[in-house]
Amino acid sequence: MRVVYFAWLRERVGRPEEEIVFPPEVTTVADALRHLAGRGEEYAYAFENPGIIRAALDKRHVRPEAPIAGAAELAFFPPMTGG
Repeated sequence: MRVVYFAWLRERVGRPEEEIVFPPEVTTVADALRHLAGRGEEYAYAFENPGIIRAALDKRHVRPEAPIAGAAELAFFPPMTGG
């Protein structure tokens, strides 16, 4: 699956995107976030406050409990403000 990072998540992880094969027990966006946080210091730093991270599957905003099966892209980004 293509995993994309935006804004300060990209800066903390150190890359804009990567291809990841998640293990079978990773079935939701929240599972993926926890899995990524365990991949190393930079990921732990990027995902240290998972409650504020937003996600999109195939360019559609989703909640943490959304299943990732069948998606080609998972994107993570910080909260945004508009005006």
